Formats: sequence, structure tokens, C-alpha cells
Amino acid sequence: MTDETATKPEVTMEEIVALCKRRGFVFQSSEIYGGLGSTYDYGHYGVLLKQNVKNEWWRAMLQDRDDIVAIDSAILQHPRVWEASGHLEGFTDPLVQCLGKCKKRWREDHVREEQLGAADAEGEITCPECGGELTEPRQFNLMFKTHMGPVEDAGSVVYLRPETAQGIFINFKNFLQFSRRKPPFGIAQVGKSFRNEITPGNFIFRTREFEQMEMEFFVPPAEAEKWHQHWMAERMRWYTELGIRPSHLRLRAHGPDELSHYSSATSDIEYLFPIGWSELEGIANRGDFDLTQHAKHSGEKLEYFDQATGERYVPYVIEPAAGADRAALAFLVDAYDVEEVEGRKRTVLRLHPRLAPVKVAVLPLVSKEGMPERAREIFDQLRPLMQAEYDEGGSIGKRYRRQDEIGTPWGVTVDGQTLEDGTVTLRDRDTLTQERVPADELPALLLKKLSEPWKSPKLG
Repeated sequence: MTDETATKPEVTMEEIVALCKRRGFVFQSSEIYGGLGSTYDYGHYGVLLKQNVKNEWWRAMLQDRDDIVAIDSAILQHPRVWEASGHLEGFTDPLVQCLGKCKKRWREDHVREEQLGAADAEGEITCPECGGELTEPRQFNLMFKTHMGPVEDAGSVVYLRPETAQGIFINFKNFLQFSRRKPPFGIAQVGKSFRNEITPGNFIFRTREFEQMEMEFFVPPAEAEKWHQHWMAERMRWYTELGIRPSHLRLRAHGPDELSHYSSATSDIEYLFPIGWSELEGIANRGDFDLTQHAKHSGEKLEYFDQATGERYVPYVIEPAAGADRAALAFLVDAYDVEEVEGRKRTVLRLHPRLAPVKVAVLPLVSKEGMPERAREIFDQLRPLMQAEYDEGGSIGKRYRRQDEIGTPWGVTVDGQTLEDGTVTLRDRDTLTQERVPADELPALLLKKLSEPWKSPKLG
């Protein structure tokens, strides 16, 4: 599913960051105070884009299937949840600090891989910033710790969840009782997670606060491998159907030294970001580790009893786990394009129409002669059906460019002919073709276009 000749994307991270700030997708959090490390605020178009990504994920999990149900679990959970899951003891990274001039902290395995070629390579490493000597590594727990209640003592310690998965596992018994499901079935969740990363960075690729899209699929143990293969194929298909070029995606299996303690098999869907091939989503066979651990620590039986066969077992779990922020970034990177049109450079986001923050922009040609009023009427017809935008500021060419940069697939121009015969000009973002269509037919026409299969123009 990959083109191994694809070695680097056509856009830099700096260009993506500049576009996101210029067009109101993403801003540095607390910017007026100098910013807060690796935290970001989403602007209007960023909110719409990420919400569309999440909506498409929910569509794939719930609307397109009948074997998955939804949950929204709490961010704060009982501290013993993290004891049972292994996060208190094992959710750590090796931390080193520069003893030289800069005093910065680094992940030892990342520095080792960058300087020596492998995270487990032997040899001396130095500070990537100033070349100074580094301390011996010490294990640093990535969970954010806080306190519940009015008194800060050991008994009030709680943690911000570092993943959404555990909220699903501790509710497994509840879902068996109320949802009348039996394996194979899944429980899906979208929500915030928090990790006190040592070296976050690369814009919204790695942040301390992020949004996950995770699904735990509970299966009979004998069927685990089959379902692992199924979900790897399904998740790859999801990205390509939403427009990401297959040449910029690959599926990479973890080696034995990479596997998490709970996993018998994990594969990452990797995308060719401006920083190189990096993880976009992981699909893991978690076995029965989580349910077994929570049963052991809670005293509750977390198993399935098949009344038809009399069989009792702890289900295995297949977990597709994606980041909404990373997915949004991948779609932005893959959609970014620059071309020359009539001697001028045009920057355009060739987003799948279902992902585009705005589906249609309604533009009066000039702000006089009744055109704004008619354009407003058309805008009011469209906006209950899809995210629409009305824009009458500046020349029509500048307005087209603005909409191209935020990925709006269609523009509707209201001109003098509209007032005469009721037709408007419908402009296509990707082909730049323009056609006259009756204004009254726009709602049905655009809804039809939104429902049709779409192929990225970058695929030729």
C-alpha cells in the first residue's frame, strides 16, 4: 500500500504552521503571555476541520457498522485504575538533562537514535542543543498528577488520564449488561488525554494535551488474529477514502523490542509528515491483559459467558487508536498544494469535501445593485444543510483565494445575471471550472456532490 519512492512531502512544517495561523486553524496557546510549551488553541476553521475528522471516525465506527457502541468516560478515574493498567509503574520515558550551557532535558532513547542510529545503541551521546555532557538517564513518569478535594495529601492524589482506553475496560461489565452485545463487539470513544512529554514538538504532532479516537474490539481469543488483520485493513481504507494518498501511508509492524508489555502484535499506520515517516495510528492486539488486570485489582469478574455453548472466557482486545490532532495534521499536509494559475501562485487545501471546514462560500460579485441581498437569501437556504460562509469583503479574486486556502470545495457567485434569470456561477476548487446553475437547485446539487465518492486531484 505504499510507494517506497515517496521519501519526503512537498510541504514543510513551517508552511503548514504559517497557513494555520494566517487562516485561523491553530494558534499557540497563551500566545500573549509568550505561549505555553506544546499546547495549542484551535481557531474557527481548525475546530471545524477537527470536528469533521471526528465525525468521519464516528461514522466509520457507528453508522457504517452495527457491532460497535459508544462511551464517554471521565478524565479523572480512581487511582487504582492506573495501578492495574501498569501506568503507575511502567508509563515512563528515560530522561537525561544537559550538564552544559543550555540545561535542557531530553528523551535519552530519542537522542540515542538520532545520534547513533538506534534507541538501544551503545556509545556516548551529547546534548543535541549545545553538545554538552548529559546526565545518566532516569525514568520519568508521563502522567499529570493532581489532587482531588480541599486537602493535598497522599490520599487525594489523582491523575489526568494518559489514554482513553482504560475508561472503556473498566466499563466492560456495564456494556455487557445494558447493550445486549456479545463478542465480537466494540466500544468506541473520543476524548482528551494528557501526557507530560519530555520533548514534545513538531506543532500539533506531539503535544501534552491531545484528543484520541480509540476503539476496543472484544473478541473470542481464537479470533484475535483474524480481527487484528481486519482492523488494520479497515483503518488504512478509512484514510485513503478520505483522500490521503496511498503513497504517503504505510503499515509497519512493531518488532519484538518495540512491543508494549500488553501487546502480542502491534502495527502502526505511518504517514509521511514533513518530519518524515511517523505514527498516525496504532492497531494493537492487547490480548486479555487489561480485563485480567482490572478483574484482579477490583475483584470484579470481567469475562463473557456464552449461554449457548456454556463457555466462559476473558475476551481478547483489538485496539485501533488514533489521534484526532495528528489525523487533522495529516489531512492538512496531504491536502496542501501550490500551483500557478494565470501567472499567479495559488495556495489551496485539496481536502475531501466531507472534511473541509466550509463546504460552500456564497459571494456577491459586487456589494451593490441587490446582489448582497440575493446572495444572503441563497446563503440562508444553504447553511441549515451544510457549513456555509458568506463573504463580500474585497475583490472576487481575493475571496476565491481565501476560500481556496481554507479548503472550501465550492464557491457560489451571485452577479447581475442572477437577478435576471435566477442562475449563479458554481466554481469548483480543484478544477477551477465554473458553470451556471439555477440557484433554486443548489441545495440538492451540493448535497449530491457531498455524498459522491471523491478522489484527490494529486492522484492524477
